[in-house]
Amino acid sequence: MSRSTSLAQTVLHRAETRGHADHGWLNAWHSFSFANWHNPERLHFGALRVLNDDTIAPGKGFGTHPHDNMEIVTIVTEGALMHKDSMGNEGVIKAGDVQVMSAGTGIQHSEFNPDPEHRTKLFQIWLFPRERGLTPRYEQITLAPEDRVNKFQQIVSPDPEDAGTWIHQDAWFQLGKFDDGRTERYAIKRAGNGVYAMVVSGSAEIHGQPLSARDAIGVSAVAELEIKTGPEGAELLLIDVPMEFN
Repeated sequence: MSRSTSLAQTVLHRAETRGHADHGWLNAWHSFSFANWHNPERLHFGALRVLNDDTIAPGKGFGTHPHDNMEIVTIVTEGALMHKDSMGNEGVIKAGDVQVMSAGTGIQHSEFNPDPEHRTKLFQIWLFPRERGLTPRYEQITLAPEDRVNKFQQIVSPDPEDAGTWIHQDAWFQLGKFDDGRTERYAIKRAGNGVYAMVVSGSAEIHGQPLSARDAIGVSAVAELEIKTGPEGAELLLIDVPMEFN
């Protein structure tokens, strides 16, 4: 059965309209319906199902829990995250690292902030996979921050031979950190894809829409995005995903 998005060509998600859960040890903002926050108008953007903006308190974390049939990308932006899973992977993901898990037929894992004094901040992103029932896999890469200064750095793609890491979906992730007053153009990688663009910090005008920190815009049915950075510059996360998928 084919699922397709019912979203219009452009959707605007202001930072303050996201779902919010403060558990004390975890302060989480949800761009799409997640856990106890349900918004029927924000179930997904194409194959993009979850974009959580999490802050984990010192020494705290998620106990062992299961996932299946989901591509999970974790981008640590501050601090570190201790990971352990049922595939035998164990280690620390540090700020600047990107972790990918293809949950496939099923995995269990735990995630903790190993630092007793400092918080951990991260984005955790889930995408529906191209196929269900795949063999689970894990990968972790370390990014060079200089490779995204005033340009886009590809961190995820569908191609194991391409830059960054890869997932089982026709999706591309980009990070960029741009000075003020720049105009950039991002070409959508695949016909039928849309782009969900979040301003991580600073400000920008994307597809004609002014955006502040943690605001996001989803744009589909275009060949490229025009991006103009604001007076503070801008750090951007772009998620280029199929709008229709199995």
